[in-house]
Amino acid sequence: MKKKLLRLTTSDISLDSLIKGQLHFMSQFYEVVGVSNNTGKLEAVAQRERVRTVEIPMHREIAPLADLKCLWLLYRLFLRERPYILHANTPKGSLLAMIAGMFARVPHRIYTVTGLRYQGARGMLRKVLMTMERLTCLCANKVIPEGAGVKKALEADHITRKPLKIVLNGNINGIDTAFFAPKGTRAERRTALNLAETDFAFIFIGRIVADKGMNELATCMRRLESTHPHCKLILVGNFETDLDPLSDDNEQFFKTAPNIRFVGFQNDVRPYLEAADALVFPSYREGFPNVVMQAGAMSLPAIVTDINGCNEIIVESRNGRIIPPRDADALHKMMQFFVDNPREIQKMATQAREMICTRYEQHDVWQALLEEYRNLE
Repeated sequence: MKKKLLRLTTSDISLDSLIKGQLHFMSQFYEVVGVSNNTGKLEAVAQRERVRTVEIPMHREIAPLADLKCLWLLYRLFLRERPYILHANTPKGSLLAMIAGMFARVPHRIYTVTGLRYQGARGMLRKVLMTMERLTCLCANKVIPEGAGVKKALEADHITRKPLKIVLNGNINGIDTAFFAPKGTRAERRTALNLAETDFAFIFIGRIVADKGMNELATCMRRLESTHPHCKLILVGNFETDLDPLSDDNEQFFKTAPNIRFVGFQNDVRPYLEAADALVFPSYREGFPNVVMQAGAMSLPAIVTDINGCNEIIVESRNGRIIPPRDADALHKMMQFFVDNPREIQKMATQAREMICTRYEQHDVWQALLEEYRNLE
């Protein structure tokens, strides 16, 4: 009889995207149950992964009464299911799951730290978020940092004294390098985006918000509009005007400027990656960003900021370049370098895919995680 593994995230969106395929792989070895809030994707996850799923209402924001109710529901669920392993990621769900799992005496409670929300906060909110991280780690009996940067921060900020071990080379789910691979349709993809053969096209994929460095990117694209008119930007993602708005009229600029190709949110980003020449990703804070790995797997070099995850995936001058965060001048200078030095960029492009395949191949990440589970026994 297989032992039971409960895999928990705050939202079904995370089950659906962050660990896609992982539940089905683990179901060969464990009875796997997916647990999360249900925004409409939970049933689809169950069908695709061929596992059972359970809906527990959870919220990303701090909501004391709702969180207490959720804690009680998780406690009852764990008593009923009696999992051998409870493995959680995403901050709020992990906090509640580790507390409930401890009281329900779940033997193995694993918390994968994918990002540290307190790093982008100040004042009392930062203290609250740090306390939440410490409590989550305290109630877990195994803490897995997603990458070396997260591990270093957990140790430097005295979040936990537990032994910290990264799975393989980092990242929560790896990259399906067969799925993210050039398909030989670059010319038609560029034509569809009205990109000339002589255009140099950067691409950004993600939430179009200030925290992702999008105000700095807007500043750079305004400057490049006159000095490098053949420099273009493919912009993939959604604006979050109510949560993290851009300053000035940058949102309107991104939507209407002639050197921007704004395509909104896309379920499949591969056609846009294939049309591009390089990724630009000036984020302020990450755990271990999938988009940088996806771009590399599609043979794109990248400009990234010197933050967790990004500075692990990108090796300076081999598959991209690293700049300081929140620095529009440094970003502008590096974007100019990419446009003006095609031979250097092509050299990095030829190394980009191999560097992802050898370090972050999805099946290798799953196998390494399976070994971590087996070492618990």
